[in-house]
Amino acid sequence: MTYQVHGVSPSGNCHKVRLALEQLGLPYVWHEVDMMNGATRTEAFRKINPNGKVPVLIIDEHTILSESNAILCYLADGTPLLPDDRLERAQVLQWMFFEQYSHEPYIAVARFILQFLRQPDDARLPDRIAGSYRALDVMEQHLATRRFFVGERYTVADIALYAYTHVANEANVDLSRYPAIRAWLDRVRAQPRYVAMPGVE
Repeated sequence: MTYQVHGVSPSGNCHKVRLALEQLGLPYVWHEVDMMNGATRTEAFRKINPNGKVPVLIIDEHTILSESNAILCYLADGTPLLPDDRLERAQVLQWMFFEQYSHEPYIAVARFILQFLRQPDDARLPDRIAGSYRALDVMEQHLATRRFFVGERYTVADIALYAYTHVANEANVDLSRYPAIRAWLDRVRAQPRYVAMPGVE
């Protein structure tokens, strides 16, 4: 089976999917979507995902999956990236929910405003940046005594949180005050089959 992925390479949510596919050694074809010129709002794209968002994973001609963290769970099921243990699996989901509700809406939105919309005077930025630091504070405290987020091993929880954390500087968020997070970022980059987000070291 070769997966078809519709995504935007500089998007953290899309990079999660690429990273999981690469690290699991799964075959896929990447279809770059010109989001900034309205490609996700076309009738053709909305037939793939009525919500008009990327990433989208096409599993076969009858099966399409959207939402980045749902895609991660699907791809990782039955692999070391998603624990079999009931509690550890729930803890992975806990951090993935945290990422979508307390992390991504701040760092990702601030980054989008600055890097994609290029609007440094946007009135939303102070709140988005303040929320970014609140999320990072939680992560730093957790990682101060751990190598990874769950079970002392690399999981999709790490992939989910890595995606936007490692480009936090592009959201005008300073990671220098977070030594545990920076050490964790290095551990993620050291994982087998790691691939960088295009344009990011």
